[in-house]
This record gives sequence, C-alpha cells and structure tokens, in this order.
Amino acid sequence: MTEASRPEPSVPRLTSLSHGGGCGCKIAPGVLSELLKRSTPPALFPDLLVGTETADDAAVYRLNDEQAIVATTDFFMPIVDDPYDFGRIAATNALSDVYAMGGKPILALALVGMPINVLPHDTIAAVLRGGEAVCADAGIPVAGGHSIDSVEPIYGLAALGIVHPARVKRNAAARAGDVLILGKPLGVGVLSAALKKNRLDDAGYAQMIATTTKLNRPGAELAALSAVHALTDVTGFGLLGHTLELSRGAGLTARIRYAALPWLAGVDALAEEGIFTGASGRNWAAYGADVRLAPGLPAVAQALLTDPQTSGGLLVACAPEAVDDVLACFRADGFDRAAVIGEMTDGPARIDVA
Repeated sequence: MTEASRPEPSVPRLTSLSHGGGCGCKIAPGVLSELLKRSTPPALFPDLLVGTETADDAAVYRLNDEQAIVATTDFFMPIVDDPYDFGRIAATNALSDVYAMGGKPILALALVGMPINVLPHDTIAAVLRGGEAVCADAGIPVAGGHSIDSVEPIYGLAALGIVHPARVKRNAAARAGDVLILGKPLGVGVLSAALKKNRLDDAGYAQMIATTTKLNRPGAELAALSAVHALTDVTGFGLLGHTLELSRGAGLTARIRYAALPWLAGVDALAEEGIFTGASGRNWAAYGADVRLAPGLPAVAQALLTDPQTSGGLLVACAPEAVDDVLACFRADGFDRAAVIGEMTDGPARIDVA
C-alpha cells in the first residue's frame, strides 16, 4: 500500500468499519436465489427486454425502435482504505453493468451511506470525488443521488445507459461452439484479503487499483458485433458463478481451461498461503454441485475460481470466427490481458474445468 493510500493515524481505516468489502459483500448466491423465489413475479411488460429472469447484469427497457434504456444499481462497503480509490472502484464497478449489456452510460446517481460522526467529512468527500472522477472519465455526470447516516460506509451508483434494442447483449444467449473470452485478469478478492491482513505490497496494491478502476468500455463496441452472442461481467460470484449463469441461461456446458486463465501478479503465491475472502467458500457452497474440477488441478483452484471479483472483467461468448475481432476490441482499449479461456458445448447446464 502506498503512503497516499494510508489514512491518518487518528482516522479509522475504512475497511475496519465494514464486515466485508467490495463485491465480496454480496449476499451468497444460494441465499439470494432463495429470496428471489419468494418475490412476486413482475407483470408482463412487452417493452421490458431484460428483467430478473436470468440474473442478468442490468434491466433494459425499450423506448422505441432505436433506443432502449439500461438501468442498474451497485454499491458496497470499502475494499480499500484510501477513500478516493474506494469511490473510483465502486463507480467503475457500477458502470460495468451498463457496459455488460452492450450499453453506453449516460448519467449516474450517487448512493451514499456513511457513519457521519465517525469518519471525517473530508474522507467522505474524497469518496464522492473518486466516483465523480470515474464518471467524468466515462463522459457522464453524477446528476444527483441519495445519502443516509449509516453504521458502515457504503458507496455506489445507480447508473443509466442507452443501447439499440437489437444490440442488447444478454448473459443467456450463448450458443454451442462459442468461444469464451475474459477481459481482465482474476484475483482481486485474494489481493483485497491480503490488503486487509497487511500482506499486500505497494506493487500489489497498484495493480489492484489499476484493474478495478479500468472501465469496461469495450462492452459498447462488442455490442455492435453480431457474432458476439452473450456478455456479462465477472464480479462477486467469481468466474465460476458468472459463467454458470451463461450456462444455465443457454442450457449448455461451459468448458474452462485452467491453464489459460489470466491472473494478477502474486495471486497464486498468496492463495497458497491460504489468503482468500470468505465469499469464496460461500460461492462454492451455492453452486459447486454444478461444477466438475478435473483431477490434477492445483489445490487452490476451487478457491481461486470462486474468488469474488470486484469490478472484474467482461466475459464474452462469441462465434469462433469473431475471436480476433473481440480480442482486438479489448486490446484497442488497453485490455492487454484479455484471453480465450474456454468454450460452450452441448451438454447439461454446468461447468467443466480442466
């Protein structure tokens, strides 16, 4: 961690004020699924192109034949102690849901919950500035929001975007034979756990901030490629959880090649020391029955594959002939670690990792 990322001695660490951090704060997928089963099904709205039926990244509502609104919200507790970085990460993560639908953000509203008598007002203001900086980078305003006095610090955005109705990219439209491409390296949860244990060095902190504050802008360009069939982002449920959503939506088997997965530097060594977030175990408990891990994988494979990714990368399912175009789209925007990690095949809705 850099000196700039350390709070003053008299100021409590942001991460010390929350019971979890980043997308690792998500309700466990099994619990969430049970809660949603008890919800009242929405009425039929013919212009609601994407709702809750496939656990997609955002809602999409058609305005006319040329325009649809993408609407999403995402917020969480601190994953880092630097307030400006916390704001940047949370805002980047929230806007990712718009890009994951193939949309382009148009505005955001801030969602703020802070222990107002515990944190200095300058600290809270720095969180807001961080979010505003990311939105400015995305070319949109933070046009309002809502705030409460909260026991734990919480920040995020409600974000709106726009997309052509014919270019909406869902997480449920993958086809047999599609290639899977991941836009960002994995391991954010491991690095965040190391940070909380004071085990993350300056280089590790720098790479964690770099990846979690990089906007998934290629999503809007990928939407223009007809050979891109499905799109999502990899966040709190880990690579396996979000890939399983693709598999279940399409009724196909996803095959992942472990050796092809890109990792942030140092993640494997930290994992071998047992440094993980609690969310890894909760994730596996929720969906591990639908995953087949081949013999011979590293002992830490299960925990790494379920590692929650705060502000993670886009996961693309595309026809084989579009692989070069998809990789070129990523690399044109600086996603140099984008990689082919597997494919979709006929078979039951599950994941095979070899």
